This record gives sequence, structure tokens and C-alpha cells, in this order.
Amino acid sequence: MSIELNHTIVAAQDKKASAQFLADILGLEVGPPFGPFIPVEIPNGVTLDYYDGDQGPFAPQHYAFLVSDDDFDQIFGRIKSRGLTYWADPYHRRVSEINTNDGGRGLYWEDPNGHNLEIITRPYGSGA
Repeated sequence: MSIELNHTIVAAQDKKASAQFLADILGLEVGPPFGPFIPVEIPNGVTLDYYDGDQGPFAPQHYAFLVSDDDFDQIFGRIKSRGLTYWADPYHRRVSEINTNDGGRGLYWEDPNGHNLEIITRPYGSGA
């Protein structure tokens, strides 16, 4: 049996603005609305479906993206050009640093809803 993640729902205070934020940083497109969702499709076919929750508080989630070295440079450039705070660690202790875990590069930043976003160039446990 082949199992693949197809989509996940991302709670947001403003689904349109949040989807556009992610798409802009990652260099992707926002898809047309689908029911109550605003989708951002990742190149591997997984869709993040942004949804205006019940307007109550929601728990921030973590979304990690495996990217090439060239994509890392471009995404990192967009993060810096927007003046976004970024960290080398998920606990946000190493501000304005990138990590070199597994012989790659990685960093974390937050979206407008407080979701912890991450880009890495090597999967966890894959290298040096």
C-alpha cells in the first residue's frame, strides 16, 4: 500500500492573508478557494488548506519544508528582505542564526498566526 499525505488544514485568523504570506515566502501560488479553504499547494502535491477557524484561540502548529540549497537561499532572502525574525532552533533561542544540522541548513520563522515554519535542506537524521 502506498500512503501519501495529501493535505492538512491550517487554522488562521485571516485565511487569505495567511495563505498569501506562506506563498510569497516560499515562492508559490495561492490556489482558488475550495469551499471554506484557501489552498497553497507544495510542489510535492501536498496542500495546506488555510481556514478561518471559529475565531477563538487555536494552538500554533509546526510546518517544515524540505528545500534545495538554491531554494533555501531564495526563501532566506525573502525572510530577510521582509525583516522577519528567524531562529536556528525550534525553541527560538538562537535568533538571527541558521543551523547546520545533518550537514545541511535550516531555520525557523513564524507566520502571522504564530505557526512555527521551518525550512531545511537535509532531512533529519540523514547526514553528518
